[in-house]
Amino acid sequence: MKSKNIPADIRQKSIKEAQKEINDIISNLENADMSLESSIEQYNRMLKLNEHIQHQFKKKTGEIKNLKIKKI
Repeated sequence: MKSKNIPADIRQKSIKEAQKEINDIISNLENADMSLESSIEQYNRMLKLNEHIQHQFKKKTGEIKNLKIKKI
């Protein structure tokens, strides 16, 4: 999944905000009586949030590598 496939509201979230929403979704899936359709929607949103977090980590890793190269 590419970053452009991630909804704008998710792309605007910080890593910490995305992680919190993932935790909230997991709690809802574990504790609530949701319909199957709603559960699937929440699960898919969780996947997109996770993809966003991975993309942000890759971006930050690249920035750190560039800083190290500039210092050398």
